[in-house]
Amino acid sequence: MRSLLAVICLLLTLPLLPQNLHAGPGEGASRFEIEIEAGPVWQTLNDVQIPNTDEGTRFSLVDLVGRGPWPAPRLYFTWSMRPRHSVRLLAAPLSYTESGYFTAPVDFAGETFGAGVRTDATYQFNSYRITYAYRFHAGEHWRWWVGFTAKIRDAKIKLAQPGTSSEKTDLGFVPLLHIRGAYRFSDRWSARLDLDALAGGPGRAEDLALKLDYRLSDRWSISGGYRTVEGGADVEEVYNFAWLHYAVLSAAWRF
Repeated sequence: MRSLLAVICLLLTLPLLPQNLHAGPGEGASRFEIEIEAGPVWQTLNDVQIPNTDEGTRFSLVDLVGRGPWPAPRLYFTWSMRPRHSVRLLAAPLSYTESGYFTAPVDFAGETFGAGVRTDATYQFNSYRITYAYRFHAGEHWRWWVGFTAKIRDAKIKLAQPGTSSEKTDLGFVPLLHIRGAYRFSDRWSARLDLDALAGGPGRAEDLALKLDYRLSDRWSISGGYRTVEGGADVEEVYNFAWLHYAVLSAAWRF
C-alpha cells in the first residue's frame, strides 16, 4: 500500500509541472472523459492449484464450468491535466458462479472435493487501477502515450459441495507498464490500442484492447472491439493462470 500512496502523490504533483505544449490533432478543450464499456467474456484457460504443492490438485475451471460467456462491465474516468499528461481511473469487476462435476477427487485450499458430486465454483477477479500517461507523439494520423498503472486486484476462487466448501482470496498491488496508441482515419473514425502489462518473476499480466471508434459529436463517441486479459501467478501459495476474451462495446462522454 505504501507503493500505491507514493504513486498517487506523484500523480497529484504532475499538474504543477511547467507546460508550454499545445494539443495535438483532434484534441479539443475537454479535460474529462467518462467511458462505459460492456460485453460478454469467455475463458479459454483457467488452471488452478491451491496450494501449489503436493497438498493441492491442479484442475481446470474451463473443464469444470465451461467457457462462458458472462457479463463484464468496465468504467473509466480520465482527467487530461495538461495537453500531454493524463490520469485515468478504472473499475473492472469480474465474477461468476457456475456448477459442474469433477471427474476425479480434487484437493483445494485444505479441503477434498469428491468426483461426480455437483460442485459450485466461484471465480472473481476485480481490478481497480490508476494510470498516468504521457503523450510523446502527436502526428497527422498517429498519437502515442506511455506511462504506468497502479493496479489493485481483488481475487477469489471458491469451491463448494454439499457439506464442504473452501476458498482462496487475494488482495494485492501490481505495477504495470501502460502503452496506448490511436490512429485517425478521418474526422469521425479512428482505431486505438490500449495495453497494461507486466512480465517476469513468478507471474505475468496482460490486458490488451483493440477498438474502432466513431465520433458522434464533439462530446460523444461510441466504439467496439476485442479485449484479451491473460496472466497469473506460479508461487508456492497459489498457481492460477487464466486467459479471457471479451467482445466489447462502449460509449464515451467528454466534458
